[in-house]
Amino acid sequence: MTSTPTLRQAVPADAVACAAMHAACWREAYGPYVDARLLEERLAETQRWTAAWTRHLVDGPPRLLAEADGEIVGFAVTGPSRDDDPPTPYELYALYVRAAWWGTGLGQVLWDAVRPLGDCSLWVLEANARAQAFYRRNGFAPDGSREHYAGLAADEIRMQRRG
Repeated sequence: MTSTPTLRQAVPADAVACAAMHAACWREAYGPYVDARLLEERLAETQRWTAAWTRHLVDGPPRLLAEADGEIVGFAVTGPSRDDDPPTPYELYALYVRAAWWGTGLGQVLWDAVRPLGDCSLWVLEANARAQAFYRRNGFAPDGSREHYAGLAADEIRMQRRG
């Protein structure tokens, strides 16, 4: 880490770099909590990751990137809740920061930049105490909802934040 990250909106030309960064974040964040073989199978689908990023950058809500020394080191995105019976109007779809930036405040900067002006929910791996602690510091609390995320064979809990 040699420079302070800058924030900017992602554009379709960022899809390949964003897909690689996102996959690296998954490896770093989920590695301790999920089956390593299953995780690596999911991460090996590089064309799928790039296609998803391309689709989201064209059709989805804006994604905010954090960039340092020409490298994308994190991102965040919020939008309307995707739950069938949404407890809140907004959802934090994703907030990821590369492990080298954990504890630097970059996650907080990203959250502050995308935080909606209303109630918000999110899904987080039940075993990921580090992420849950971050969300608690930002006013989120578990609401009792749980799901099994088949893609990683791991359980998730939903957290909500009022206002």
